[in-house]
Amino acid sequence: MTGLEQFELVETVLRGTPAVPGIAVAPAIRPTARVNVDARIGPISESDRAAELTAFHAAAATVAQRLRDRAAASSGAAAEVLAANAAMAGDRGWLGVAQRRIAEGDPATMAAIVATEQFAVMFAKLGGLMAERVTDLRDVCDRVVAELVGAPEPGIPTPAMPSILLAADLAPADTAGLDPALVIALATSLGGATSHTAIIARQLGIPCVVGVDGLDKVPAGTQVLVDGSAGTVTVAPDAAAAARRVADYRAVAARNAEWSGPGATADGHRVDVLANVQDGAGARAAQATAAAGIGLFRTELCFLERESEPTVEEQARIYREVLDAYPNAKVVLRTLDAGSDKPLRFAEHPDEANPALGVRGIRIAARDSGILDRQLDAIALAAAGRDVVPWVMAPMISTAAETKSFADKVRSRGLVPGVMIEVPAAALLAETILEHVEFASIGTNDLAQYTMAADRMSPELAALTDPWQPAVLTLVARTAAAGRTMDKPIGVCGEAAADPLLACVLVGLGVSSLSSAAPAVAAVGAMLSSVTLDACREAAAAVLGSADPADARELARKILVA
Repeated sequence: MTGLEQFELVETVLRGTPAVPGIAVAPAIRPTARVNVDARIGPISESDRAAELTAFHAAAATVAQRLRDRAAASSGAAAEVLAANAAMAGDRGWLGVAQRRIAEGDPATMAAIVATEQFAVMFAKLGGLMAERVTDLRDVCDRVVAELVGAPEPGIPTPAMPSILLAADLAPADTAGLDPALVIALATSLGGATSHTAIIARQLGIPCVVGVDGLDKVPAGTQVLVDGSAGTVTVAPDAAAAARRVADYRAVAARNAEWSGPGATADGHRVDVLANVQDGAGARAAQATAAAGIGLFRTELCFLERESEPTVEEQARIYREVLDAYPNAKVVLRTLDAGSDKPLRFAEHPDEANPALGVRGIRIAARDSGILDRQLDAIALAAAGRDVVPWVMAPMISTAAETKSFADKVRSRGLVPGVMIEVPAAALLAETILEHVEFASIGTNDLAQYTMAADRMSPELAALTDPWQPAVLTLVARTAAAGRTMDKPIGVCGEAAADPLLACVLVGLGVSSLSSAAPAVAAVGAMLSSVTLDACREAAAAVLGSADPADARELARKILVA
């Protein structure tokens, strides 16, 4: 009997990394297969090469425009990653390699594939955030090839009934367009808890498990149950037992949805529960939740897919939309976090051996301070005349000198300065960093990657980049302790803040605010309201003494879940 036959006949539990909590059961669907191109096609004649090149550029331009249109119709993380993929379809380096291959006689389809594999090998060797782009690059190539041969665009089929999407990995162009009423859960055999798939699944509010061993053997049509809290995919589950688990989860979700704030533990300890957004549409959507404000406004969106830097007035209009959505509440803006996997077309990026460890975030200002200065001018313009002054924080801060320079610029414009803590050096020296700013927010996604020296997209290393790693939480505790000493608020705006159980642990470590994707706000707030501060502190102490993420989760669950 084959493995597939066993799946069809016997309940089998596959294990992966928890990404987005929740339970769902439904038939499995899989993405449409990529177009296969016959590698044996011979060279094209010299007289046909100009036409072939024209066809290639037309196909690439069509794909780029489709992705831009989808980005414009999306919001939040989906809009950002779609815009980045559109930029990839127009990347001069990729287009140039393909153009040279066509000039040498390759048909356009093969030229696109060869160029893609050349860059994929390079990105994989670079590791880190660049390695994350391999799936995206291959997805762009598949779309261009399909356009060239007149085939349907590859991607996710629209199911006729609620279904669970299984895949090796998912490109942002696929996940960004999912309808959560029809695709009710995700599971992948690759990726980590902070991958694009997990982030967008959290934004959609559907359960997600990543890095699932054995998932590739599960055929479409098989009934599966995804438990995003436990990190399991149950193949051919017992129908009655699965129905009970889903019903129990839905009852909890319904109770969570009734939470209306404010953020506090059961014994009244206040915790700001905030939302992460990337544009005005996302901020307006967050208003439908009980979020007390915006804990992370990612400002990259208006910079991506631009040939020239947006003017101060253009930026101010975008920032004003978010400030208008929360006129009397805290709004925290993160300055431009570009570089690495999000290069700016109008900025001169160095040729780096490892861009994830290179010129990104605040380090761009060291090369071109004008970009930061103009962004701060735009924020100040958008904030003019408001009763509540926006908070502004810099990404990728590593030293006190960087912090002071940034804080001086922010204060000179009448804004409140802060920093992101996502580099271990900043966590270890948090007191010296906090001397110069009014607050800090911990980005657990990058902090986990840099602390554990592990590519967060590697399925083999997914356990290392888990935000429950005791080493990562020790740095969170170190930063929170510095905040108490300096009387400065410390928040968390990474994906860890969207995990209700981990959110309670973070509060126990001394974190004063939690900012997550809007769909996670109610679950986090409701969980906090059910536990005391002493229980959070007890769970935090237990987690810091744990051996690994699985042990940490179990210890916290025993203390915090009745």
